Amino acid sequence: MITITGKSVFGGVSIGRLSFYKRKQRVIKRTHVDAVEAECTRFQEAKTTAAGQLKELYEKALADVGEANAMIFEIHQMMLEDLDYIESVENIIRTQEVNAEFAVAATADNFAQMFTAMDDAYMQGRAADVKDVSERVLNILCGVDEGIKQTEEPSIIAADDLAPSETVQLDKSKVLGFATMYGSANSHTAILARTMNIPAIIGLGEELSDKLDGQMAVIDGFTGSLYIDPDEETLALMQEKRREDLEQRALLEQLKGKENVTKSGQKINIYANIGNISDVGAVLKNDAGGIGLFRSEFLYLENNTFPDEEQQFAVYRQAAENMAGRKVIIRTLDIGADKQADYFGLDKEENPALGYRAIRICLTRTNIFKTQLRALYRAAVFGNISIMFPMIISMKEIEKIKEIIAEVQGELKAEGIPFREDVELGVMIETPASVMISRELAREVDFFSVGTNDLTQYTLAIDRQNSKLDAFYDPHHPAILAMIKMAAENAHAEGKWIGICGELGADLELTEEFLKMGLDELSVSPAMVLPLRKKIRECE
Repeated sequence: MITITGKSVFGGVSIGRLSFYKRKQRVIKRTHVDAVEAECTRFQEAKTTAAGQLKELYEKALADVGEANAMIFEIHQMMLEDLDYIESVENIIRTQEVNAEFAVAATADNFAQMFTAMDDAYMQGRAADVKDVSERVLNILCGVDEGIKQTEEPSIIAADDLAPSETVQLDKSKVLGFATMYGSANSHTAILARTMNIPAIIGLGEELSDKLDGQMAVIDGFTGSLYIDPDEETLALMQEKRREDLEQRALLEQLKGKENVTKSGQKINIYANIGNISDVGAVLKNDAGGIGLFRSEFLYLENNTFPDEEQQFAVYRQAAENMAGRKVIIRTLDIGADKQADYFGLDKEENPALGYRAIRICLTRTNIFKTQLRALYRAAVFGNISIMFPMIISMKEIEKIKEIIAEVQGELKAEGIPFREDVELGVMIETPASVMISRELAREVDFFSVGTNDLTQYTLAIDRQNSKLDAFYDPHHPAILAMIKMAAENAHAEGKWIGICGELGADLELTEEFLKMGLDELSVSPAMVLPLRKKIRECE
């Protein structure tokens, strides 16, 4: 038996044979060409074919994994039309008099190196995308059919890593799990595994070799271990672990429709965090009491320009109507730091996490803010919408927000457009400053929601995007818990409710602690709603 350890991205146990992903091999050679314009035409035709393939992949991904995860193929289509990319390929063909294959490969390498060298994590992630797009064009130019050869029986898919276009083409009914040599927790493989509820381990390294193809294997998604050719004892243990996990999932299903109440009778609301309108289905499927965090920035990140009022209104209205009276807390635009949209024209910053982001953009570029607020107040007519503001550090910001809201309401009234006036307003407690003035803030708003990810980052002075600091990043730090407790006490002192929408909300080790603090709500990913509800019912 061989045991390889990596990083788990989705729990569970899967047992089956390893099936290594086999890519068709091709060699890119530099060839001199005389007819450079004909070679440019070859590139343009391959690009058009690639765009058609990506459109088909988008439609397939939309059906398999939802709109949020399918968006990567729209991004890839945009990359194909990027003028810098096209000019680079054609310039290499013309100036060096070389074949289109070589020009595309060279451009892909140059762009990937450029993205990798950038400080911004989002832009670094584009290196893999430009390679994936270029591989597609190269396959077309070389006449290589893409496609994944899967075994007839369901298997554990193993690979160095998988590109989005590769994962989406898999026959999901034949995938027992994923095991990759490389990759990150935010890779498309990881996202797909979580969406499909399939055990997956990444970062197994070069011990995971294609020499192991066809071997019996076990993925333990709880510990991040991959067992190759497991012995009888290990196999029996893993079979029992899988049986217990399936039983646990069935038990969780039985909690649907029941109150979230401890043994002593304390009640708490359990809501869900979502990043896209397509995630509302998962909220309802997991029986969350509402949406505790709707990240509205997806509307901005998916667009090539600022989303207009009607586009935003349609999305917010759909969320409100689909939730049928359950609370929908929509966070206003939170662009900046690790979330960038080129058309905002934001300057490069030395410390983007501490920079021009979120409410700071909204309060200085009020035309953007007012468009969103108009859409939100109009959509609130159709359901139970609340509005939440990120990155608050001062009372002046709240005063300015209320002035802008008054202007928006006045404009809507003058135009005769229906809107709801009594929308609940809340702030995210995610800076130490907001904690320290939380009593004053509580007098001016209706609720708090603690963003523990940023609160931890700012309190501990640790960049959460920097993997070198993982050993120092402690979300259980006493200072973090003390700040949450202080914010809770101040909210309740003013008769306001408080919840958590950050990652700590789903940390079952802290559930009892949060109940003791008197938190009124926890908002977690849809998949964590039922496990959290079970934990609450076990608490005293």
